[in-house]
Amino acid sequence: MSNYIEHNDTIAFHPGYYIKEIVEESRLTQEDFAKRLDTTPKNLSLLIRGEQSLSIDIAMKLSRMTGTSITYWLNLQNMYDVLIAEFKSEEELAKERVTFEYFDYKYFRDNYGLPNLPRNKDEQIRQVRNFLNVATLSVFAKRDMAVSFRNTTGKIATGNIIKANVMVQIATNTALTIQAPKFHKKKFEDAVTYALTLTENHKEFYPLIRDAFLEAGVIFIILPNIPGSKTNGATKKVGHNIMLMVNDRRLNADSFWFTLFHEIGHIINGDYGISFEKETGEQEEAADKYAADSLIPPEKYQAFLKKEVFDLQTITAFANQIERDPGIVLGRLQNDGIIGFDDWTMKSLRHKYKVKTTL
Repeated sequence: MSNYIEHNDTIAFHPGYYIKEIVEESRLTQEDFAKRLDTTPKNLSLLIRGEQSLSIDIAMKLSRMTGTSITYWLNLQNMYDVLIAEFKSEEELAKERVTFEYFDYKYFRDNYGLPNLPRNKDEQIRQVRNFLNVATLSVFAKRDMAVSFRNTTGKIATGNIIKANVMVQIATNTALTIQAPKFHKKKFEDAVTYALTLTENHKEFYPLIRDAFLEAGVIFIILPNIPGSKTNGATKKVGHNIMLMVNDRRLNADSFWFTLFHEIGHIINGDYGISFEKETGEQEEAADKYAADSLIPPEKYQAFLKKEVFDLQTITAFANQIERDPGIVLGRLQNDGIIGFDDWTMKSLRHKYKVKTTL
């Protein structure tokens, strides 16, 4: 490291630059000067080369030895450090620009009220960085930055990782602003049972579930999806609470409720992380089974399958019997390959929710 730095037409000298001048003017060897300064030759050499910051102790000794003020020496170090910090900040900004290529500023502008800044990428970066409350956007490229990915294949594109981490960060920051009692598993299980009674309540289910979960210490958040996140949901411990996030990527009755109960299954099993598209493994299988069995009691579903009649009327009747939205039953039959996804006769059973997701 040099004992001076030039940046943006500004030059700052490390205190070692001036110490070297004083040593040369004294006509002493560095070893003799170090002894008079009451430090080691190695320490003095590091200072002169700019490889070590000036300590308060050495500033005091230089002050006493040369008749200067302690403030003089500490200010030299501070000016040098500030310029170094500005240089490193610009280096980090260059890295952020690369990460920001995966961001869509419009998402933050439209959903969270960030200012319109056409063609001003650096200011967009600053706005998003402040909104997400991080030192650098580069942190979102780290696979397990916000919470662990449960994906077992290890093959997740950088853009997907960044977008998924950003969604969890937004949900976490939101959860930190919400007061909730300590997580209580039994109360949460009761709230989950209550949630199952709301699958046909298309207009009011979200605030009702949100409030019930909140009383159990689970903060339930639905976010606008970031295209390309390939994220279905996430769970994360936040202090004494648990954040449960799903996005509006899949708001058809069957996919929404399955996604929600998949994440609930992870909480019940004490397993927290991001649910990524097409994941495999024991944790995912357990969460899938929990969701499937909770939404449609397995014994009743098997009895229904044995009848081998799957038209609009029988699906609706079965859904009424188990007190579920018919779209949930339809989705299960489609997932099991019993009914095709393109069967237009079932169109009336598919309900798409409209949820206000903007925070």
